[in-house]
Amino acid sequence: MSLISRILLVACLSLVPAASGAAEQLKLAEISAYLNSLETLKGDFRQINDDGSVSTGQLYMRRPGRMRFEYDPPEQALVIAAASAVVIIDRKSNQPSETYPLSRTPLSLLLGRDIDLTRAAMVRNARFDGTWTIVTAEDPDNLENGYLEMYFTDQPTRLEQWVIHDASGGRTRVVLGEFETGINLPNSLFDPDREKSRDR
Repeated sequence: MSLISRILLVACLSLVPAASGAAEQLKLAEISAYLNSLETLKGDFRQINDDGSVSTGQLYMRRPGRMRFEYDPPEQALVIAAASAVVIIDRKSNQPSETYPLSRTPLSLLLGRDIDLTRAAMVRNARFDGTWTIVTAEDPDNLENGYLEMYFTDQPTRLEQWVIHDASGGRTRVVLGEFETGINLPNSLFDPDREKSRDR
């Protein structure tokens, strides 16, 4: 699976166990309120790729509109969402950076100013499997991009992981680890031009 397939249909962590007691399905309004409360976030992620390999890295988010994925070596990849675009810098490939409209990726669901999953056109359905509330999202105008499943637990509400399904049937799982919220994140973290200049 290509790097772009693994990242763009992302959008974030070892799992934190849910509190004791029976899990319950979350309503989309509850999930929306939770996502809107995540103004800033910093944490680790673990990515299980379709071929069974594992990638790790750090995630930074500042809503609205900004996110940064730093992949640990040997990946040497960096993904920055800012200014309504997603920029992918793959230093390992020595290829020019790639830029895509943020609106055409599921990341736009997480980075909107006022998230309302009950009205979002990208939300295909929500279901409960006894443990997780799973929200499936896709771009109805770009079905060739595949779709994204976000997994939430209750008690307390938390985004734990997502699964990326690409159009060819490949699957990539991103698991969120421990993270901090409500912290100061500088603008420089979300400046792709600054990162590009480092490679010159």
